[in-house]
Amino acid sequence: MPTFHSDGIELSFRDEGEGDPILLIHGFASSLDVNWVGPGWFDALKRDGRRVIAIDNRGHGGSEKLYDPAFYGADLMAGDAFNLLDHLGIERADVMGYSMGARITTLMAIRRPERVRSAILGGMGEGLLRGAPNAQAIAEGLVAPSVDDVVNPMAKMFRKFAEATGADRKALSACMRMQRSLVDEAMLATIKVPVLVAVGTEDEVSGDLDALVALIPGAEALPIPRRDHNRAVGDKVYKEGVLSFLQRRP
Repeated sequence: MPTFHSDGIELSFRDEGEGDPILLIHGFASSLDVNWVGPGWFDALKRDGRRVIAIDNRGHGGSEKLYDPAFYGADLMAGDAFNLLDHLGIERADVMGYSMGARITTLMAIRRPERVRSAILGGMGEGLLRGAPNAQAIAEGLVAPSVDDVVNPMAKMFRKFAEATGADRKALSACMRMQRSLVDEAMLATIKVPVLVAVGTEDEVSGDLDALVALIPGAEALPIPRRDHNRAVGDKVYKEGVLSFLQRRP
């Protein structure tokens, strides 16, 4: 997998297909392979005639692992995403993020809208206005001696997910300990690019879909029926809704 350097940190990425570029940003404890390749997003978007680019966020996947929480935060990872676009010579791209990736995508749309053709926020409702739920418990659970020592249900879920994907749990714990770069209602009101918000109807992590859509001018809602936070990622309704949105946006 190719790599590039962003502020001295080596990050891995994939770049496939031809056409309008779309940048994919995965969620916490995931990777570009787990979030986008395995669930079929690369294939679906390439079939739609698009150049598909995805980044492994710092501390995740094939990217450099860092163990100081100061190296993490959505603002820094948004900078990594812009640096990847610069590395590839891309002035402007559609951007889709899932969960933590949706936080990063939102910051990109707010701070440098001239680089973001449209923003797709997957797995993130009005929880975008708050920090990650159970953050301390998740951070501690990731480095607990064993999964049996993790009591908090959400922390246990992330611990099992990290073990299943072979992730660096110490790096993920440092990432979770970093206070997220939060946005407020006034910042959301400044977003001018087309926005699609997609959340599973059984997602108990993301927060309310319609509440977030109401705060972003012109945003569209895409409920993903009968899907929770993890199972919504590769859902057919999600894919079809995104492809339709991309075909309709200016």
